[in-house]
Amino acid sequence: MNDNSSLHTTATELRLATFRLARRLRSVRALDSMSDAQLAVLAALRAHGRHSVTALADRERVTAPTMSAVVTGLEEQGFVIRIPDDEDRRRVQVEITARGVEIVDDTVERRTQLLMTEITELGLSDDQLRTLLEASTLMRKLAEL
Repeated sequence: MNDNSSLHTTATELRLATFRLARRLRSVRALDSMSDAQLAVLAALRAHGRHSVTALADRERVTAPTMSAVVTGLEEQGFVIRIPDDEDRRRVQVEITARGVEIVDDTVERRTQLLMTEITELGLSDDQLRTLLEASTLMRKLAEL
């Protein structure tokens, strides 16, 4: 195989594997009624702290009205609160509540447990586990571009 063909094959296989694994992981959550979009917002707030609705929309690559609707749904369920901005009282910041943190943490743990179970079922060798860890480091770099 030439370099371009090899790169194309690698990219295709990585895309397919990532998509399938992500779909399986997304199906595991602490609250079945929570959408992927809602969980993504909670996870962003958990990881990065308060955000304006506009900043959350930019982070999740959706429109501000769409994000506003997501935040409203989360607020109604007690997972986030809106706090007046310290510098401009006309603006608000969205902050995750303790209940929201609990949902994120529980979902993350459930997903980790799923992967641990499935990795165990594969019966990987120590070398294969190291390879998987190295691959995950490279995948994270790709995701952060």
